[in-house]
Amino acid sequence: MNFSWMAWTLPTALFFLTILVLLIGMSVWEYFAPGGSPRVGVLRFETTRGDRLFISLLGAAFIHLAWLGLVGPNLWWALALAVVYAIGVFRYA
Repeated sequence: MNFSWMAWTLPTALFFLTILVLLIGMSVWEYFAPGGSPRVGVLRFETTRGDRLFISLLGAAFIHLAWLGLVGPNLWWALALAVVYAIGVFRYA
């Protein structure tokens, strides 16, 4: 198969590899500590670890899209902001 139309670059490959590593890590975490440790946080509804990961990834996507639209293509600060957001979601959501 010819995947040249997909324009795979190193950042694209690292992005998908990071998602894969996060999913594998969450699976291993769930295997050793089942239940997802549900809790009610700032969002006022019960979330598990998987829910918080999904909220973090969704928020990171919106942060990066907003950064691209408002600031420009240098995404390092957007990445830092997304990591801080994810830590906040896992800590308080």
